[in-house]
Amino acid sequence: MSKNVNSQSVGSKTLLGAQIRAARALLRWSAADLVRESGVSHATIHRAETLNGKTAMTFANAIAIRRVLEAAGVELLDENGGGPGARFRKRVSD
Repeated sequence: MSKNVNSQSVGSKTLLGAQIRAARALLRWSAADLVRESGVSHATIHRAETLNGKTAMTFANAIAIRRVLEAAGVELLDENGGGPGARFRKRVSD
């Protein structure tokens, strides 16, 4: 049985559609790149990215996307007062 988690928490972290879009932009990845790397379908990624807020992805898909983005060097930021977002984990050289 697939577990739907409306808040998309991975641990206590939420994965938002805007964060996925921002992370792809930082990496200069197309949606097809994210599909290939994460194994999550294009339709699922498209649905998630059309929302600015919480997605309705399955827990497994949210984890797969989070893991691949983090492995590529993106840090997904929580709502810690400044709002959720995405940035490179390590400083990028000019």
